[in-house]
Amino acid sequence: MFTGIVTAIGQIREARQTGDLRAVITCPFDPAGIAMGASISCSGVCLTVVDKGGVAGDAWFAVDISAESVSRTVPGRWTQGTSLNLEPALKLGDELGGHIVTGHVDGVGTIVSVTPEGDSKRFVIAAPKELAPYLAPKGSITVDGVSLTVNDVTDQADGSCHFTLNIIPHTSEVTTIGAFKAGDSVNLEIDVLARYLQRMQSLRN
Repeated sequence: MFTGIVTAIGQIREARQTGDLRAVITCPFDPAGIAMGASISCSGVCLTVVDKGGVAGDAWFAVDISAESVSRTVPGRWTQGTSLNLEPALKLGDELGGHIVTGHVDGVGTIVSVTPEGDSKRFVIAAPKELAPYLAPKGSITVDGVSLTVNDVTDQADGSCHFTLNIIPHTSEVTTIGAFKAGDSVNLEIDVLARYLQRMQSLRN
């Protein structure tokens, strides 16, 4: 489990195809604090540490990414040089600053527009129709591993939807979201509570 509060930005140093895709990710963590077999959210994807090294502030860890994970996330995301939002798994007693995030991507969204709004930025993101029923104003959404609050939702004729987010300067600075632009794709994970509520509602009908 995660909270969607990103603690660092990492970068893929190496990506090579073995049985699965093996990625080596550089990060500012202390390798002594990264346990083998630990879970780390990488831009919203829960991945398992299979190797590690480096020194405090200049560390690296390796993960194996299955074909299933690659197919369900942003195309081309797992390539050398790509920056990733990182969050270690939630520990008992940690502050739940965002919302409960599983690290299982539900779909890929596309940024429709990015508009300055005061010191912040207003993002409009298109979500596929499979996710539209789970999005609601003031509900939670995870975008590339970042816990965010939905401002508005506009349903589209094809069953998909557009939702808006307000990205404050701090979020832009400490995550990869600040570099996103219209046309970019993002990993989306719906609120786990919305998932269960939708399932309960479907069984009543």
